[in-house]
Amino acid sequence: MPYVASENRYEGMIYRRCGRSGLKLPVISLGLWHNFGGDHPIENSRAMLCRAFDLGITHFDLANNYGPPAGSAEETFGRVLKDTLAPYRDELIISTKAGYYMWPGPYGEWGSRKYLIASLDQSLKRMGLEYVDIFYSHRPDPETPLEETMMALDYAVRSGRALYVGISNYSAEMTRQAAQILRSLGTPCLIHQPYYNMFGRWIEDGLTTVLEEEGIGCIPFSPLAQGLLTNRYLEGLPPDSRAVADGRFLTPDSITPEKIAKVRKLNELAVARGQSMAQMALAWVLRLPQVTSALIGASRVSQIEDAVGVVNNLTFSAEELARIDEILA
Repeated sequence: MPYVASENRYEGMIYRRCGRSGLKLPVISLGLWHNFGGDHPIENSRAMLCRAFDLGITHFDLANNYGPPAGSAEETFGRVLKDTLAPYRDELIISTKAGYYMWPGPYGEWGSRKYLIASLDQSLKRMGLEYVDIFYSHRPDPETPLEETMMALDYAVRSGRALYVGISNYSAEMTRQAAQILRSLGTPCLIHQPYYNMFGRWIEDGLTTVLEEEGIGCIPFSPLAQGLLTNRYLEGLPPDSRAVADGRFLTPDSITPEKIAKVRKLNELAVARGQSMAQMALAWVLRLPQVTSALIGASRVSQIEDAVGVVNNLTFSAEELARIDEILA
């Protein structure tokens, strides 16, 4: 049976305007960083993408290096788009990025115009797209002039390869500089994608102020701290966890007894709010007015369904926020 999207897909989701742009994003977006590469069954990837869309998630976030192997997440998404989601292309926001290592030699990573445009062309080919909705500089390049990187993003829009541009992993000061350069070129910076969660709050020290002043949206990645801010680790380190299977990003050493104790106390508050631990952690990220959407990862459909449940309770009392700060202190 061919896939037919749910007729009610927009009824339960909340959409927020991205900065001062005309674009709205769902408060929950789906990232394909993990579990969509060539080492995962495509049918599970297809099931997650379709269920996400049925629940009102219109934004799917990729990067050239997502996999493994690098590039395979875009290939998976391209296959699902062609076979299943193609009739809904104009309802989707598809983003990709370039900045990390992709091929050997001096032009295969960082922020040169040569690399960014070549990478974007490869990404479009892998996904079978004429354009992406958002193209990001995935990380700042310490050796390439910021003007060159921003001019490449501007060119991506002017050449029809992208509708909007964004940046990821940029400091507050570099974000301001990038925004000013892009504005002068006539292609505003739409969005910033930083690391942000209860255990990593660096954006509160300057970046959120810059985003507010420059009219840039924010879509934090790892809002659940790679799964730590879920019920997954309440009893310690499970043998089948990502930290055991793939310790590149969430390492066993980072899951300390002190952190587990904090997560247990946070979970008690989540239960009192009528939420799962993950839902409360997502609501906490979304409490900031600068945050447009929270970017989740998933390995199964049920995780997406749980995350979307956050829309039922996005508000915190002053007492609850104070209690969270007390637990995290």
